[in-house]
Amino acid sequence: MSLYDSFARFMRDMPGDILPEEPLKNHCSFRIGGPAEVLFVPRSEKALLEALRFCRENGVKQTVLGNGTNVLVRDSGIRGVVIRLYGGLNDLIYLGDSTIAAGAGAGLTKVCLLARERSLTGLEFAYGIPGSVGGAVFMNAGAYGGEIKDALLSVRSVSPEDGGVSETPAAECELSYRSSVFMKNGRIVTAAYFRLTPGDPAAIEEKMTELLGRRRASQPLELPSAGSTFKRPKVGYAAALIDRCGLKGRRVGGAAVSEKHAGFVVNDAGATFADVAALMDEIRNTVYRETGVMLEPEVEILGE
Repeated sequence: MSLYDSFARFMRDMPGDILPEEPLKNHCSFRIGGPAEVLFVPRSEKALLEALRFCRENGVKQTVLGNGTNVLVRDSGIRGVVIRLYGGLNDLIYLGDSTIAAGAGAGLTKVCLLARERSLTGLEFAYGIPGSVGGAVFMNAGAYGGEIKDALLSVRSVSPEDGGVSETPAAECELSYRSSVFMKNGRIVTAAYFRLTPGDPAAIEEKMTELLGRRRASQPLELPSAGSTFKRPKVGYAAALIDRCGLKGRRVGGAAVSEKHAGFVVNDAGATFADVAALMDEIRNTVYRETGVMLEPEVEILGE
């Protein structure tokens, strides 16, 4: 019996979408990546827990995706069960007391829009970030001087090892630049709670519009990418170092360093994983040779 057949039989009473050999390029912002042996989009936390139990009991590898906006998937794809939370665990509720509860699969921009609707300030910086809530918490996403940790109250997560569910206060999530405790302990974020501050609706709207305009003006949003390719180094900025080394516009196959923003590697001509990986290696080697700074990838590479 195939993995798809056995998984579908096990999950027959659980809400969710199950797809065999699903091309992951259709689920990642880079538009690159081979198939998931089985792709599962759970529609409830219970369905997620059952999927994890299936993987534990059958020795099947599981890989968790949010909205696929910060990953690069190999052309060979991913074996086992790929669990995509985006579009599944997407509940979004205003709880009162300036607090918003959001499922890990909810789009971060939708959380910002709900905050604006309720005249709550504190998440304007995140407006336009294309990732999911779970992914944003996992990597402590940030922009324009703000970070998720600034607005986070607590996080609900599950353990793939034993199915345990817990809620962790933001102060215990070890949130720092592009890092969190969930990167270390392997727990899967299922929901986040944001505590915001009442604000002036016009000022909130103005700030969101301003930041979205800055994104559109400075970033190559019209082309597939995974956002910033490299983390900010201890000294300076990745984009400035790459530009300084004359790499803006450099390409390998269908992958190129954006002419608009040197911190973005874009897929502008049917790039493969190999194209992007080779270009990233060239950027890192060149920047290290000419500046002494070794850039660290922000993009997570997945697949066999």
